[in-house]
Amino acid sequence: MDLLNTLVDKGLRREQPTREEALAVLATSDDELLDVVAAAGKVRRHWFGRRVKLNYLVNLKSGLCPEDCSYCSQRLGSKADILKYTWLKPDEASKAAAAGLAGGAKRVCLVASGRGPTDRDVDRVSETIKAIKEQNEDVEVCACLGLLSDGQAERLREAGADAYNHNLNTSESTYGDITTTHTYADRVDTVQKAHAAGLSACSGLIAGMGESDEDLVDVVFSLRELDPDSVPVNFLIPFEGTPLAKEWNLTPQRCLRILAMVRFVCPDVEVRIAGGREVHLRSMQPLALHLANSIFLGDYLTSEGQAGKADLEMIADAGFEVEGAGEVTLPEHRAHAGGGCGSHADAGCGAHEGAGCGSHEGAGCGSHEGGGICGTAAAAPSAAEPRTDLVAVRRRGAGTDLAPNA
Repeated sequence: MDLLNTLVDKGLRREQPTREEALAVLATSDDELLDVVAAAGKVRRHWFGRRVKLNYLVNLKSGLCPEDCSYCSQRLGSKADILKYTWLKPDEASKAAAAGLAGGAKRVCLVASGRGPTDRDVDRVSETIKAIKEQNEDVEVCACLGLLSDGQAERLREAGADAYNHNLNTSESTYGDITTTHTYADRVDTVQKAHAAGLSACSGLIAGMGESDEDLVDVVFSLRELDPDSVPVNFLIPFEGTPLAKEWNLTPQRCLRILAMVRFVCPDVEVRIAGGREVHLRSMQPLALHLANSIFLGDYLTSEGQAGKADLEMIADAGFEVEGAGEVTLPEHRAHAGGGCGSHADAGCGAHEGAGCGSHEGAGCGSHEGGGICGTAAAAPSAAEPRTDLVAVRRRGAGTDLAPNA
């Protein structure tokens, strides 16, 4: 397929595809799906080999968020029956992180619900970061605390944070449809603050909220321009008790096409399969490892994930290997750029000319015949069969007396 050959060539050169090419990936037919996965897999292996980075979420403060993000089980007015608790103490958070690290994770993502941290909250998280790093010197720590005020990113960096996550989630043109208590520009500003402080920026999206193909391409192109080192791709978990509880728009095949499109647009960044992979990819999860080079281990913020042991078995059975603590995730030209765990240049993600966390639950936190380039997106896919049996509220780990899933 000429389209896929073109996209592989561009991906190996870190050259940005056109919008029409990105849309065409989303519009490919199910008959072409394995060809799409194989092509994007060439780009993934070129930059990341067969390594899979494991990340582990610690929900420092769950529920009771004043923001109204429609996708979030912790939102203002949420009726989802999730765990609710205030800040974990540093030793509690460190103990929770240790479980993920023992399971093979090399990055711990510290998440707290809310619009953004107060200065006192930054102090709390700084103490937690120090407690974790005292016990695990080589661990990467990513904070996800919502919108940052001036100077807070620098303080987190000084405390030992390596990265900061703040997702764009969807396109600028539709952002107001899912959230009214802050703006898309607020989110962009926080990612830029993380960059400026020398933190490795992590920013991604949520698919499955009723968005169009154009919306998906818009947000991924915006992410490329912002140039994060890692791009988490969340698939909406339609929690009962949230405004998007009835949005079951994803199939495993569509999820794979979305991941492939992200890989082609951001070829040399850490593409992470985040929340919802078990719900929407299901038995197709191993195929997604050919597209993404990073996953979360075990549970998410407010929902249960696949058993940690099953994650490790899946990686091995698919012919991949867990990335070791001593291995550098990013390609050399990104890892030597000078910030965080492998930082940024001024060019978009995948560009880096000459240049040496996010699960969506708490981010306060059609076919195309012939496979040619199509200037318009395919019609929205028909709703997938709801799999509410796969949406389980987390009842173990942080905030409980039960052992975590790691």
